Amino acid sequence: MKIFKRIVLVVLLLVIGTAIYNYPKLNIISGYAAKNMASSVFIADRTAASVTENDNNVPLIKLAKVSVDEEAKTATASVFGLMERTAVYREGLGCVLLNGEKSSIQKGIRPKRVRNDNDLPFPYGNKGTVDTVFSNVDYAQLEKALDQVFSKPETRKTRTALVVYKGHIIGERYLDGFTKDTPILGWSMTKSILATLYGILAYQGKIDIDTYKPFKEHPDPDLIGKDPREGITLDHLLRMQSGLAWDEDYGSISDVTQMLFLESDMTKAQGQTEIATPPNTVRNYSSGTTNMLSGILRKQFADHQAYLDFPYTELIDKIGMHSMLLETDLAGNFVGSSYGWANTRDWAKFGLLYLNKGNWNGTPIFDPSWVDYVTTPADASKKAGAHFWLNAGGKHPDVPRDMFSVNGYQGQRIFIIPSKDLVVVRTGLAEAPDFDANAFLSEVLAAIR
Repeated sequence: MKIFKRIVLVVLLLVIGTAIYNYPKLNIISGYAAKNMASSVFIADRTAASVTENDNNVPLIKLAKVSVDEEAKTATASVFGLMERTAVYREGLGCVLLNGEKSSIQKGIRPKRVRNDNDLPFPYGNKGTVDTVFSNVDYAQLEKALDQVFSKPETRKTRTALVVYKGHIIGERYLDGFTKDTPILGWSMTKSILATLYGILAYQGKIDIDTYKPFKEHPDPDLIGKDPREGITLDHLLRMQSGLAWDEDYGSISDVTQMLFLESDMTKAQGQTEIATPPNTVRNYSSGTTNMLSGILRKQFADHQAYLDFPYTELIDKIGMHSMLLETDLAGNFVGSSYGWANTRDWAKFGLLYLNKGNWNGTPIFDPSWVDYVTTPADASKKAGAHFWLNAGGKHPDVPRDMFSVNGYQGQRIFIIPSKDLVVVRTGLAEAPDFDANAFLSEVLAAIR
């Protein structure tokens, strides 16, 4: 009997210890579940049941119970009734987790959108597609490639795939429940959108990537010349070689999870960290860096309205990505690290803009040299450039080395292959090894003789 009591006591202590250790994580878990549910329902027009069964059905997050209020446009989540969090939808700004600022978001302004409807087909318009047959394309092989990426749905979890050759859609497929009009969360693909805004500002002569030093703008004159971070430039930030400390760990309470699920102003977190290594020596992947860049971007405009309008007037709506929505935090900053939504065809348009070196149907959006800049390796591995990913080091051995890509969590991808005049988009809920990008792309490339 004593042994049994001791066993029960040990088990009880383990349960209590585990609960105490994981209790702070519940805030992150419920926050993720509520935010993901709200955005998927109110931006992508998905059903709550589908989001629960698929998107939120991942370790830890599936512990959260989420309810949706269609009238109030909110989603509320908790874990075993603890750490309740609510996310609310705001027209034009997307969804955001509340931290007690409900009154302020009700008064928020929104971006001005301009839809340029014309009679042109994809990609320069939205009037369908041109039924073009290329003699050098093996369409049966292309279907085989799409079959491959959509096979094993329980593990590969592909949702949409699109192949654009010489500006024409030659292959396109959608999982049941998704269409060409369904907005897809790009996660970190949004980073490349945010970086492109700097390419536009540079082209317009409004900013210098190499000389602008954000840490020299001290509000306290006593700090000028004393902060070791003063040498950091926009180039260092865009290449994620600033040397600033950052923990991009999504499995714990880290810099990135605190920023995304606990902070009202996400542009401040990276700027509050210390120098860990000298600038331009080590590349450290950081969502905080991208959101810091979003905050710096805001300072380039006279008012908040101009900041909100800029991405849409100078990039998004200008190239007809009318389905795209960039969500903001509670302080009104674009969450450039993670929260950009667009349908698959519109994500492909972004890839085509880079394939065409910034020229959109005769209109320059940014200088052609910007493509060279973002595709120049930021480290010896040659895996990354300036907020873009590279194949220069041969990560995908069966794909041309000039391929560069826009990458997001769970295998959101825009592959740009200049030597093949090709843009390939794949979205889903799984990445390597379950989704094998090299295998998929090699099948696609085999279709183009």
